[in-house]
Amino acid sequence: MANDLTILPPSCRFRSAEATDIWTIRKLVLLAKLDPTQLRWQQFWVIECEQRIIACGQLRNYGDAQELGSLIVTPDWQGRGLGTYLAQQLIEKAEKPLYLECVGDRLAKFYQRLGFVPVVWQVLPPSLRRKFGVTKFAATVFRLPVFIMHYCPSQMKQDNSDLI
Repeated sequence: MANDLTILPPSCRFRSAEATDIWTIRKLVLLAKLDPTQLRWQQFWVIECEQRIIACGQLRNYGDAQELGSLIVTPDWQGRGLGTYLAQQLIEKAEKPLYLECVGDRLAKFYQRLGFVPVVWQVLPPSLRRKFGVTKFAATVFRLPVFIMHYCPSQMKQDNSDLI
């Protein structure tokens, strides 16, 4: 990837998830306090280091779009660019328009540097409108800073100096 600023440590490898990984993935998702629904191991990719999964991410498939979700790096491996690496790999693997939802300004800025732009849920493909609409409603009720974003590489910020 032309914009890939991060490489994996020599003891790590990026691979598609296997059926036996689902319990580790579920544990990572629950510990990160992310949505534990729609966890299909077939849609996950992981970074494994010394036979231990240290990061995961999912490309959820919908009829007319894909969603980048459940992007997690274990706390002891954060700050080393693995989240950036994993996100870039999943972006490359996407075959349809790619969307995501995230909570908080920090994550929104991270994804903006990777080429995502905020959008309103009304412009989403039909397959995602209902799902993200429910999230947007809950965010309004609970006053959470939820961002719905679309991958648009032409909008990518040039300043990658503080990628997480």
